[in-house]
Amino acid sequence: MTLTTIWSVITKIIDISLVWLMFYYILKNVKGNVKLVLLLKGIIIIMVIKLISSLLNLYTVGLLLEYVIEWGPLALIVIFQPEIRGVLESLGRSHLLGRHKVLTFDERERVVYEIMEAVEYLKRNRIGALIVIERDISLQDYITPATKVYADLTSSLLGTIFFPNSPLHDGGVIIQGDRITCAGAVFKTSMDPNLNKRLGTRHRAALGIAEETDAIALVVSEETGRLSIATNGELKYNLTLEDFRMTLVEELKPKAEMFYDADDEIEEEAGDIDE
Repeated sequence: MTLTTIWSVITKIIDISLVWLMFYYILKNVKGNVKLVLLLKGIIIIMVIKLISSLLNLYTVGLLLEYVIEWGPLALIVIFQPEIRGVLESLGRSHLLGRHKVLTFDERERVVYEIMEAVEYLKRNRIGALIVIERDISLQDYITPATKVYADLTSSLLGTIFFPNSPLHDGGVIIQGDRITCAGAVFKTSMDPNLNKRLGTRHRAALGIAEETDAIALVVSEETGRLSIATNGELKYNLTLEDFRMTLVEELKPKAEMFYDADDEIEEEAGDIDE
């Protein structure tokens, strides 16, 4: 093989890899956005109807759909401009090389311990709280207007921030690594129509940030003391303290460690089958 041929193969691999990477990040952000999911479903339905009209020679339906397909993209850009901008902003906030700080095992243990100590206190005293832990997607847009703290994560500090008479009680706390970056953060609430109508603003804000980013959102209900966790566009509601802790531990694991755990489980299952 000549150098020209090798270079041509390399450029094609890079080209294909970049296209797949682009589609991966777009689909990853679309998955958590309810409006964009509905939009994608609508586009698929239109394309299916267009295919059927072509197979059955439905002239009128096909003509109308041609106009829709021709002018539809322009209309979609105008109508869904906020959602499209949100996806592009999410892509811009992504850290391709990972988190701001990858916690060691001991640091993760301390983070979980301090959070659980605070959560148990908040639950016991029916004090509402919203704690958001940043992962790969930056939360700087929410940190900038909030009250900066930049302090070590401790259960006593979390309890103080969310104490009912505190001016920061109604906002959310953002944690980066093992430090509290800010308090009083305000998040966009989820517009998911399937969300339980009885859930309050904290739960909707938690789900909203979990739909928009890959953050972990922890909620303590002020009315009932119930615990919830929102991740990857889903809300796990009314968890026990043990389930809450286990979910938090799993979500804080680095991706590489999660892959190792999955490989270990596969090996254990294979060993059981051999026996």
